[in-house]
Parts: sequence; structure tokens; C-alpha cells
Amino acid sequence: MAEAALGLWTTHGPTLNTSPDQWVNRVKADVAQKHWFKGEELSFDELIERRADERIDEKFTDAERRRRHEACQKAIAELAGRWEAEAPDACIILGNDQRELFLPEIQPTFTIYYGENFYNLPLTDAQRKMLPPGIEEADWAYRPEERTVYPGLPELAEHVFEQATEDGFDTAASAAWPCHENHRHTGTPHAFSFVLRRIMRDRAVPTLPVIANTFYPPNQPTPRRCYEFGRMIGRAVRRWDSNARIAVVGSGGMSHFCIDEELDQRVLEALSARDSQALCAIEPELLRSGSSELLNWIVASGILFETELSGDVIDYVPCYRSDAGTGTANGFVCWN
Repeated sequence: MAEAALGLWTTHGPTLNTSPDQWVNRVKADVAQKHWFKGEELSFDELIERRADERIDEKFTDAERRRRHEACQKAIAELAGRWEAEAPDACIILGNDQRELFLPEIQPTFTIYYGENFYNLPLTDAQRKMLPPGIEEADWAYRPEERTVYPGLPELAEHVFEQATEDGFDTAASAAWPCHENHRHTGTPHAFSFVLRRIMRDRAVPTLPVIANTFYPPNQPTPRRCYEFGRMIGRAVRRWDSNARIAVVGSGGMSHFCIDEELDQRVLEALSARDSQALCAIEPELLRSGSSELLNWIVASGILFETELSGDVIDYVPCYRSDAGTGTANGFVCWN
């Protein structure tokens, strides 16, 4: 019987892969759009007014950005070190797609990748020109320098499909990454490639990518549905007749593009207490936009809460870039 040998929850956003000076490159995009914060969609100026008492300006000075950047790099190195020490045989990554693979024509709620392998490669010059402000600088952490093929985990995927059918989950199945003409992305979505590049350090073990539609209406799963989906994957792992020691990685979050430290602490406290009900009780209206990626953490929790693994928070680093509270809160948790 296969078993979970390592559990990681990690953020994966551009803040982790750009210099503190580059963080502000995203502010132009922040100003141009509305942001979800505590269940409300607010303009940049409305956020500044709403959050005036938080003294956010003290949290993104040059010195603070440098300090928080260094803390994030230290936490990533700690996760990579624990990965190397545990040396798992295989990995399940719970991540999401941000219009990298699935376009509005069709967006499954849950997708299991079952191919023998999958690939990633550098962007073309034309694709780089399509990227939003402040994203190209982070691309090194998501893409190898040349086309690279990674091993999939089709045998485990087969068990997940069987278990999903038995448990009432209708999942989409992908044997190859969708590829679109005149599109900014080709290859592995960044929620997965970050783990391959910065946690596995490009020494990938056979990996099962599991994709949840966290971002886009109308078919995002609820927190409870995500937790139960994770429990189903855990049952599939236990029915797999293999000696594989598996790592489980929840990739995404924490709150962004508008930071909500209260929400993040609710999640971290629920992980520490192994409190599934607290995770399932998080109001869906709080999980909008980038904060919706916390649903990937909840899927991972559904797997890991039913193992004997345990651990704690390595660090929590909210990385602000404006007085509206925009930025990314970065969290790092390890169980072994």
C-alpha cells in the first residue's frame, strides 16, 4: 500500500520569484482593476480608504520589502531541504489553472492528469509580450531554460478515477496539456511548475497533477467539496498496491491579490489544529480571485489530515506592495 511520506503547503506567486524592487511593477495592474476583500469587490481607491487604519504604508517600505523577501527565500529553501531529506518516490500536486490550460469554452471543476509524462518549455518572444505587468520577471521560476519532459503518474491516476467514480465525483481527464494558438501560455501551469523548479529543484519524481477550478465562476468547488475531494484522493492512494512514498503538495494562496491576514490565520490555525470543520466552514465569498487558491490547500488537507504526518508552519510572510493592501501573503507549512 502506498503511503504519504511528506506534506507541503506553499504559495507559488511572482512575489517569491522577483526582487523586492520589482514587486511594485504589479501596482499598475492593481490600480486598473477591482479587488475582492472580505467578500466585497472594491476599487483601488476604495481599498485605500477602507484600510486606512491598518497603517499598511509601514509594511511595504524598502526595508520591509527586503526583509520579507529574505524571509520567503529562507522558507522556500527550508521546504526544498525537507523535500531532499525525505526523498519521496512520487508526488501529488494540488493546483489550479489561471486560463493557462482551460479557456472559457470549457473549464472543468476538477481535472486529473493521467499522461505518461508532461512537458514545460520557455515562452516565445511573442508570448512574453502578452504577459501582464510584473510577471515576466518571475518566469525563470516557472519555466526551464529548454523543453523538459517530466514523468507523470498514470498508475495512481487510474486509482483516483476509480475511487472518484465510486465516491460520486465526476472528474475531467487530461492525457496532454491543452495548447492554444496566439496564447500567452504553453506547457505546465505555474501552480505545478513552481514546485518542480523551486521545491524539487528540477529533479522531478513521478508526479500526479490535480487541477481545481478555484478562480472562475460559475463552477468553483466549495471548501467542503474540496476537502472531500482530497479525502477521496487519499483513499485512492491507500488502495494503490505500491511501496511508493508519496509527497502531497497544496500549491497556491495565500490571500491575494488583496491581502487578508485574518483569513490566512484562520487557515493556518485550522491546519495546526487538524480542524477539518474550520476549513470547510470558510465562507466561499472570501475565496475569490487569488485567495481562491487556498482551496488547493484544503484539497491537500483532505488527504493529509487522514495520515499520521504532522508538523507546523515554517513561516507566514504577507508581502504588500501598495497602501491599498495589494500583494501576496506567502505561507509555508511542512508535515513529515
